[in-house]
Amino acid sequence: MDKKFVNIIVLGFAFMFVFTAFQTCGMIEQTVLDSMGGFGGAGFISLAVIYIVFAAANWIAPMVVSVLTAKWSMIFGGILYCLFIAVFLHPYTWSLYTGSVLIGFGAAFIWTGQGNFLTVNSDSDTMARNSGIFWAMLQSSMFFGNIFVYFEFNGKETIDDDTRYTVFIVLLIVAALGVCIMLFLQTGTSQNLEITRKEDENDVKHPMQSIAKAFHLLFTKRMGMLTFNNFYTGLELGFFSGVYGTCIGRTNAFGSSAKQLVGINGIFIGIGEVLGGAIFGILGKKNDSFWKRPDRYSRLCHPRDFFLSGFHKHSWRCTVSLIRNEQTSVH
Repeated sequence: MDKKFVNIIVLGFAFMFVFTAFQTCGMIEQTVLDSMGGFGGAGFISLAVIYIVFAAANWIAPMVVSVLTAKWSMIFGGILYCLFIAVFLHPYTWSLYTGSVLIGFGAAFIWTGQGNFLTVNSDSDTMARNSGIFWAMLQSSMFFGNIFVYFEFNGKETIDDDTRYTVFIVLLIVAALGVCIMLFLQTGTSQNLEITRKEDENDVKHPMQSIAKAFHLLFTKRMGMLTFNNFYTGLELGFFSGVYGTCIGRTNAFGSSAKQLVGINGIFIGIGEVLGGAIFGILGKKNDSFWKRPDRYSRLCHPRDFFLSGFHKHSWRCTVSLIRNEQTSVH
């Protein structure tokens, strides 16, 4: 089997394990902290800190990847993910926010390394396929973690200490397994990998060039156009990963099933993520060739029309969801 394709599969399994732990943790974080009477920290603030640090650390991440290599940057980032999850075994306000800062750096390192590694192991013919496979494997993590949460939170109106220990010990072990899988990633398996390695060695001599290139990219026309899309997806990520699940867990109308339904929410989000990755990733090249035909373009809506329609409907549904939950939630 092609070594590059094996690398993609190994990478997908590694991220599936790490993000089974983290995405599950993020979705239940506020719900768990709500059950700890008198706890001074807030899951929403924790998630905000994570993504603020994540955004800032992305400026130095290319330099770190050029020094450590993509593989070891991902491993280092994965270890920081494990430390964050471990915080919930005995959470304190200071450790929650410190862990949030650390995982923010870890996210920058692991995702920058992932992008580098995926690119090196793909070409123009396999990029769409590899990206789709990786994305589907990554988002399948939403199934496993939330199915586990569904059964652990069954019939619980509050999350007791024993349940919290069980959930986060399992999540910590799963994340650690994901980091261990990263050790099996192969580097230097082709000429392209050797070329990239030489380029990385040149970057090590002048690491500030990586930051300068990043700033230069920020002010390009295409990146400027993507900024609006990135801003929207950031808001959407915050909504579905932290806000909506917490609203469900606080809704009195659901009774003793409220905490359990947080897991169901995550499962259905995972279904949408995997289907989206399959349609627009694995079938990406077929979609491109389909829409390039003038007759298709004139008779049917262009993909950007679907995006704008989805944006409008999605924004409206988010607003309605918040209003409906506001009327029946615990304050």
